[in-house]
Amino acid sequence: MNFKKIVLVLQFIFIFSLVVHSNIKAEICNRVVAIVNKEVISLYELDLKIRELTGYSYSEMHRQNNQKAVGTRRKILEHLIDEKLTRNKIIELAIGVTQEEVDKAIEGIKQDNSITHEELISNLKKQGMTYEVYRQKIKGDLERQQLINYEVKSKIIIRGEIIENYYNDHKDQFMIEGGLRISAIFLQKDDSNSLKGSAILLKKAEEILMMLKNGQDFATLAKRYSQGPGAKEGGDLGSFKVNQLDPKLAEIIKNMTPGDISDPIISSSSIKIIKLMERELRKVKSLEEVRSIIYGVLFREKINQMYASWLKDLREQAYTKLIF
Repeated sequence: MNFKKIVLVLQFIFIFSLVVHSNIKAEICNRVVAIVNKEVISLYELDLKIRELTGYSYSEMHRQNNQKAVGTRRKILEHLIDEKLTRNKIIELAIGVTQEEVDKAIEGIKQDNSITHEELISNLKKQGMTYEVYRQKIKGDLERQQLINYEVKSKIIIRGEIIENYYNDHKDQFMIEGGLRISAIFLQKDDSNSLKGSAILLKKAEEILMMLKNGQDFATLAKRYSQGPGAKEGGDLGSFKVNQLDPKLAEIIKNMTPGDISDPIISSSSIKIIKLMERELRKVKSLEEVRSIIYGVLFREKINQMYASWLKDLREQAYTKLIF
């Protein structure tokens, strides 16, 4: 009996056993939906995977959007086929993962997410997953990682000129935002925040601004009048990145050049006058500063490409059949 006949006999026996043990008038709730070499994927197995990956049953998705549900089910079935093929390859290559390696991986996950073992168990329970099932999932992930290392990663070479070409073509991704050094004169509003008090404070700010326009030194006036940070240092607040500033202040400073002084800026708690002292131009990080980052990007891209190609070859070597 040849291979295809064996597969057909297996399929017949599988479907026949389901029909015999169910009400003939009822809709068959399980059947073969795909054959992968000598294994079958059942509708029940597919439905479990759909719920695992989407959080919904197929019938729930079908009621919401029939066309989208059909497409999602087809993609997940393809994913299941890939899982079967990779699992067979793992067995063929005798790839194994110890319990200690699983423990270490789980500890790493807990540390990365800053959670305790009890919190992990609680999170798994919310997802409807037991800790033992989770361990099996982690074990499977580690085995697939070893498979990828063996079949794909070990064959990847990222040459230096490829990294340099990527750097030259994507310099905008490695720009460092220029810093701003600013000084300020703060006039604090009192707690009463009366209209009269605010008007007096604004008049004082305008008088200070006039003195600045007449050539008086900003640092000297800041030491004399400022009631906020940096007053003793002549109003010097230090250097900032644009994204560190209040959006309103950043908008005002955007078009200022070093030496420019702003009009009085009124907020709920104060009135301030800003002087832009220095503006550092944006600059690009050196190749050496970002070489490892670029290598990681290119490496991940290459892994995805080679893994997809490897999986395609694996499929071509296997017998697969979808049954809908």
